[in-house]
Amino acid sequence: MSNNIKCPHCGKLVEITTALKHQIEEKVLTDINSKHQQEIESIIQKTEEKVKKQLAEKRTLEITDLKKELEEKNQKVDELRKQELKLREEKRRIEEKEKDLELETQRKIDQEKKNIEEKILKQEQEKYRHQEQEKEKIIEDLKKSLEEAQRKAQIGSQQLQGEVLELDLEETLRSAFLNDLIEPIGKGVKGADIRQVVKSPAKKYVCGTILWETKRTKAWTDKWITKLKNDLRAEKANIPVIVTSIMPKEMKTNMGLKNGVWITDFNLVIPLAFLLRKNLLEVTREKVTAKYKDKKADILYQYITGHEFKQQLEAIVEVYLEMQIQITKEKTAFEKIWKARQGQIERLFTSTAGVAGSIEGKTGLTSFQIKGLDLLDSGDE
Repeated sequence: MSNNIKCPHCGKLVEITTALKHQIEEKVLTDINSKHQQEIESIIQKTEEKVKKQLAEKRTLEITDLKKELEEKNQKVDELRKQELKLREEKRRIEEKEKDLELETQRKIDQEKKNIEEKILKQEQEKYRHQEQEKEKIIEDLKKSLEEAQRKAQIGSQQLQGEVLELDLEETLRSAFLNDLIEPIGKGVKGADIRQVVKSPAKKYVCGTILWETKRTKAWTDKWITKLKNDLRAEKANIPVIVTSIMPKEMKTNMGLKNGVWITDFNLVIPLAFLLRKNLLEVTREKVTAKYKDKKADILYQYITGHEFKQQLEAIVEVYLEMQIQITKEKTAFEKIWKARQGQIERLFTSTAGVAGSIEGKTGLTSFQIKGLDLLDSGDE
């Protein structure tokens, strides 16, 4: 029996042992290769799973880190927004403070002007008060003289007889009106009994003349009025007065005016004289005022163009200039502060834009837009 067999591959005769050995080796090699292939595939699969797991963990970690970084950026953006809001509020407060400062400055200027006006007004009031005090003193002196004269007139009215009546009236008028010229008209001379020449308080002007006629009889006659009016024309006097103990029947009071002549009893001589004299003084004052009106205007012009008035105006202007310089200094200081704040705001805005751009560049989030930092608004898009 032959120990050789034909090789199915090459067709040669091969020993059985050798052929079996070769087959066994091929099978073993095939089994080994198959096992190795399975092991390799298992290793590759495990490796891929491990790599995938590592990549997944790494990706998860990166995503978590990016989310955390994004949250931090968002927090920073929120903080920057809050800071921007604070800066805007600060800017508004500064603007409001500036307006308040301008208002307060204007108030100070108005108050200073008011103080100056009040000071000038107070000075004028003080002058006027002194003048009023002088007038009140003159009036008070006149009242005292009038009361004294009334007292003497009341006492003397019971003793008036003939010439005594005329002398008493003369003394009464002289005591009451010290500035006036009181002179009797001599006996046998045609005219009234007493002539009173009214003069101004300083005796600078003659204001007029009052003629006094005294009558003490039991009956009234109108001839006295005609006679006294003639005497008035002859004397070129201003006011005629009859002092009598008997009043006209038609006159219901103890003093009145009849046919241009004043009529009074002895008790009302001083009050009537005071009123008549006052009218003459006022008329003279009006005449003098009209006469010297232009002169007062010249005096006022000299005062306005004078050194004293000029110094007062210069003092007012100096106060105004000092306040203006102070306002300019304060305005310059505030402008310096505003410029510094403006630079800070610009740097803050630039930093905010850089942060937002960095986030968008790193994350690729095109939807991450900050209002005010985009190129176009929604309407332009």
